[in-house]
Amino acid sequence: MARVHLPSMLRTYVDGEKEIDIGGATLRTVLDAVRERSPGLERRLRDESGELRRYVNFYVGDDECRTLAGQDTPVGADTEIMIIPSVAGG
Repeated sequence: MARVHLPSMLRTYVDGEKEIDIGGATLRTVLDAVRERSPGLERRLRDESGELRRYVNFYVGDDECRTLAGQDTPVGADTEIMIIPSVAGG
């Protein structure tokens, strides 16, 4: 199973867990499984058309998924996925 790391601002949607283990062959299927487990988290990760939100970064291993195959990026059994929303400020 892939391990999905969540920042503190998203943990309220997964009962405060810092990370969750989810099965899936691609980032898309992992996110689909996250949606099934925590429906409230879905709208913070993907838009209404199912595309990744523009200001949320998804790292599969060490690489941002948009530099790979996007949601079709392969995910192995021991893959670490980090979800990092951009934070505005200044």
